[in-house]
Amino acid sequence: MQKNRLIISLILVVALLGLGSPGPALQPSWAQEAPPQAPAVLAPDTFANLAKQVSGAVVNISAEKIVKNQMREMLGQGAKRPKGGPAPEMPFGPEGPFRDFRDFFDKFFGEMPKSYKARSLGSGFIIDPKGYVVTNNHVVEGADKIKIILVGGKAYQATVKGRDPKTDLALIQIVKPPAELPFLKMGDSDAIQVGDWVLAVGNPFGLAHTVTQGIISAKGRVIGAGPYDNFLQTDASINPGNSGGPLLNLKGEVIGINTAILASGQGIGFATPSNIAKSVIPQLESKGKVVRGMIGVQVQNVTLELAKSFGLSEPKGALVAQVNPGTPGEKAGIHQGDIIIEFNGHPIREMNELPRMVADTAPGSKATLKILRQGKEKTLNLTVVELTDERQAQAKEEGAAEKTPLGLEVQNLTPALAQQFRLRDNQGVVVVQVEPGSPAADAGIRPGDLILEVNGVVVGAVKEYREALAKVKKDSVARFLVKRLGHTLYLTVENPK
Repeated sequence: MQKNRLIISLILVVALLGLGSPGPALQPSWAQEAPPQAPAVLAPDTFANLAKQVSGAVVNISAEKIVKNQMREMLGQGAKRPKGGPAPEMPFGPEGPFRDFRDFFDKFFGEMPKSYKARSLGSGFIIDPKGYVVTNNHVVEGADKIKIILVGGKAYQATVKGRDPKTDLALIQIVKPPAELPFLKMGDSDAIQVGDWVLAVGNPFGLAHTVTQGIISAKGRVIGAGPYDNFLQTDASINPGNSGGPLLNLKGEVIGINTAILASGQGIGFATPSNIAKSVIPQLESKGKVVRGMIGVQVQNVTLELAKSFGLSEPKGALVAQVNPGTPGEKAGIHQGDIIIEFNGHPIREMNELPRMVADTAPGSKATLKILRQGKEKTLNLTVVELTDERQAQAKEEGAAEKTPLGLEVQNLTPALAQQFRLRDNQGVVVVQVEPGSPAADAGIRPGDLILEVNGVVVGAVKEYREALAKVKKDSVARFLVKRLGHTLYLTVENPK
């Protein structure tokens, strides 16, 4: 008994001295300490220094243009009266069905002005001490006067050097710029990564030099703004008035031009990459426009289902939906149903990449295409030509459009036009354009209408249409039999002098 007590005492002494103590107890995984990690990349404590550095080169743009007063025309004010005849009938005009309202309006509001000045506000940034300013095309398009306001409120007149509606970019120049203008440097938009910090500077809602910060949310966005969409997406706040302002990296370099917002969303803005601007601006300065290449094919996305139908393991390339006649694509032997997977050695992953690559190729340059046809690769060579205005190019490719004094343009009904306007008939001439305010517009003729007869004469081609129209006497009425959305109707068009 004494021996047992001695053993117990020794165990207690050992325990108190910490000798022979068991190892650390096992812990559940959620309670274990996480291994050390690399510190997270945090935003700077303040963007103040960057904002001060760039703000002097960011400008407020005020554009002004004269707009014709459509309300005045609708009310019949100032309507021209033909010699010896009544004034043109207007809904609210002197002889119109709502003339009482016109009398009421005139009594309380008086004569309306023929036109009025419309003003738009936007942003821009200086890229050269000569006073060159980059902005969006939609900020200055159609402007009669442009005013540039610098930091501090000093204003200068500016003129447009060049515009490019397809990328929504414009280059304007300050008239008699002051000495030592601050300017911004263009950065490399390809180097920017999703998650990188950016700063947007502009004049939202006319609030001059507003600075917002955010990150790059995505790259290569296609939003349907134009044929060469390739936007940077950011959550830096962009609002009306920010258009044309710079999107900057932390070095103070412009990596994007703020262009668009998603009206139905918050924290979603889009900027044109600086590398696109760097290819456009020199041409706007030297030519006033951008010259682009064309090969004459219409392409579409290769969906997962289409890829399977063509025997591809994954969607890739640009599927040729149409080859326009007389174009480099037709001459090179491109067929409908071909999948273009490479252009000048550059792989085509998505359809939208091909139009941008072709557009950036100088007209007259040789190009090599790699296509997939019935599961086999094939290489084709062609010469890129200059891209003209789409309507002119279409007329050239499909038979020149016939324009008449009536204010409409018609063309022979080709398979391409039949598909475009969803027409099934194989006769008649199709209306491709109607000039606003013309006799044809007043008669209610619309683009896509199929003209079957003129004054009872059947027209199966532009030549017959022209001959039938020539027989219509001046100052008389031509009767058109038109097919629209599967229904036929008669419309009368006045033939002016």
